[in-house]
Amino acid sequence: MPTIKSSAELRNNYNEISTLCHEYAEPIFITKNGKGDLAVMSIETYEEMSSRFELYGLLKDGMDDIESGRTRPFSDALSDIRKRRG
Repeated sequence: MPTIKSSAELRNNYNEISTLCHEYAEPIFITKNGKGDLAVMSIETYEEMSSRFELYGLLKDGMDDIESGRTRPFSDALSDIRKRRG
């Protein structure tokens, strides 16, 4: 279940919310006038999420290559890698 705090709580209890962000690897949702306004998270959680999105993008690129026929035999790719390694 998501953690929801008001903007007043963020302003008045920053350290408590910061601690929550570091203890739980998920965003805390901040409301303003009763409506969703922000999502805050620790830098570590942000970096992990960004890395995951980057990986998903690379996997999608690979799947698109397969779908479009931009592939080559594994043995050829492995041979090229071995040549580069010397």
